Amino acid sequence: MTLLEKMPWPDVAEKLQQIPAAILPIGATEQHGPHMGCGMDAVLADKLCKAVAKETGVMMLPTMPYGCSIGHSQRWPGTIAIQPTTLIDLIKQMGDWAYYSGVKRLFIINTHVTNAAPLRCALEMLRAEHDDLMVSVINSASISDRVKAFHFADGDDWHANDAETSLMLSVAADMVDMEKLNEADDPDRTDGLVFAHPVNRTSTNGVTGQPSLATKQKGDQAFQWMVEDLSELIQSGLSEQPPLDQSYFN
Repeated sequence: MTLLEKMPWPDVAEKLQQIPAAILPIGATEQHGPHMGCGMDAVLADKLCKAVAKETGVMMLPTMPYGCSIGHSQRWPGTIAIQPTTLIDLIKQMGDWAYYSGVKRLFIINTHVTNAAPLRCALEMLRAEHDDLMVSVINSASISDRVKAFHFADGDDWHANDAETSLMLSVAADMVDMEKLNEADDPDRTDGLVFAHPVNRTSTNGVTGQPSLATKQKGDQAFQWMVEDLSELIQSGLSEQPPLDQSYFN
């Protein structure tokens, strides 16, 4: 078994003695346009990491369903956001307790773009405090070149686009309202801008991209790539050693 939430503590201890590593999926709860459920990021994080945990044998921690989504503004109902500093503190504390349980390699898998900066801050804090803990933040849309090309095909500032909609058609089709799909497209308006604007000033309906192009077939292929390529990254991380064996503290 690879899901911590279903394991009694003796099994957790035994598992971490065998493989002292854990996968921590981080999603979000936020508007995803007029055609897709607000829990898309959390659903993707959960399903992707469960598949990878099964493939690699690495224990998975429960999925975090909330993230730093304040950039989506209050214009569209359904976004339940936490502040960047809150996310930093949460992940730092969760990482501490994972370490106390025996985790020495923590793979944080992020499915929401603007979680990346707070997660990186938490990584800095964790590795500065725990000298023998290695932490990685892996953004799901950039796992590999082929996965990145799939996500960015219809815009650099994509959201609820062809890629995300195709993935949901593959792994959670009930998240997509097919009757609204063909009217959900909205272009990327961020090219050439100096400032980072909130979504209410770059999108008319919360979408950036072309969800009307989404198909289950594309989602099946992309999800397979994501599982394969993330599993490969984690397998590599399980054997990685620091280039130099030097203490952080002296």
